Amino acid sequence: MTFEDSYTLDEKKMLLQLARETISNYLEKGSKKYPETDSKALKEKRGVFVTLHKRGDLRGCIGYPLPIKPLIEAVVDNAIASSTEDPRFPSVTLKELKDIDIEISILTVPQRVSNYNDVVVGRDGIIIGKGGRRGLLLPQVPVEQEWDLEEYISHGCLKAGLRMDEWRRGVEIETFQGIVFGEKELL
Repeated sequence: MTFEDSYTLDEKKMLLQLARETISNYLEKGSKKYPETDSKALKEKRGVFVTLHKRGDLRGCIGYPLPIKPLIEAVVDNAIASSTEDPRFPSVTLKELKDIDIEISILTVPQRVSNYNDVVVGRDGIIIGKGGRRGLLLPQVPVEQEWDLEEYISHGCLKAGLRMDEWRRGVEIETFQGIVFGEKELL
């Protein structure tokens, strides 16, 4: 079984519904609950990001790049974080939740690559690092932004708080892949 086939359609739908219910419950009651599951795939530790879009515009995106928690718990944590802790945006309100589409990206473990040319736009997410600074971009970002490879790497540098062309002077690059799915496609 390949990574892309690791999760059933029902598991993906359940994770999206869990993210929405988690945000709603947290905004309404301030409560957080980790559900029980019999699914081995959902109990496996995975990196995961929860991305929120409001009428097509980014509204929040937070996640764990590394597999530090079971997937089902990581989705709960990051659903709350993406709706209330993304420093780029004010907290989501309960009223606007109906206008928000949720997307989940389940990640492979990042692997270091020796050259930026090893990065495949549309397949690989990137983590750019140098001098204690790190920036992550999910695999779907350069496709959505219509960036070529050099633009992608440059924006990864910016995300890390580095000069846009810092990659020309040497940075550490890690890549990862993601299974990306959202409410627009599945619910």
